[in-house]
Amino acid sequence: MANVTNVFSSYNQYLSDEVEIKEKIRDLVTELEATARQLSTELQIIHQCDEKNDQIVATCQSVETKMTAVQAKYQELEQAVPANQYYRYHDHWRFCTQRFVFILSISEFVQRDQILSREDACQRLGLKKTREEGFHLDLEDFLVGLLLLANELSRWSVNAVTAGDYSRPVRILKLLKELHSGFQLLHMKNDQLRKRYDGLKYDLKKVEEVVYDLTIRGLLRDS
Repeated sequence: MANVTNVFSSYNQYLSDEVEIKEKIRDLVTELEATARQLSTELQIIHQCDEKNDQIVATCQSVETKMTAVQAKYQELEQAVPANQYYRYHDHWRFCTQRFVFILSISEFVQRDQILSREDACQRLGLKKTREEGFHLDLEDFLVGLLLLANELSRWSVNAVTAGDYSRPVRILKLLKELHSGFQLLHMKNDQLRKRYDGLKYDLKKVEEVVYDLTIRGLLRDS
């Protein structure tokens, strides 16, 4: 009987430790999610300003400076997750990580007219690149973050025209074509990725229609 008691006492300790780990992870992820929502809200300024307004660039630069706090939270998260158990708890933070990649992707486009690389995303989030290195940016999370960008840019292309920014849709179209070409090279077995990729094709078509409309109206020659 004493042996059974000892065994079940060890089970109880394991369960208690597990609850404590998950609560700590949830608390940290809740903070990360709040920051992601705040930064996403700040970036909605892209739908309100034209290209002559430096406020868009200034906002993106401000967002990137706030990534220092995000890095610190990921470091705390790394400490909270037991060694070699990254994927056991990964679902807790995967969606907010995808959102941060999306946020950084917008900033990268606004400031440098290019697609965010995984290396840059890792550096700005303070994450490793591979599983072997430790607490890392999962590749699928990174790719989903890029695909989230497509829908936001297609929406921006329409709002940019309304604001009289006729060159913006052309730049958006160039980036989405590059993104589409890149994803065509991937063999996507992940359902979430496939669905997001289908959305990219729709967003690309939408921006092509915006640019075509600008072209036949002769508005691009004056931009």
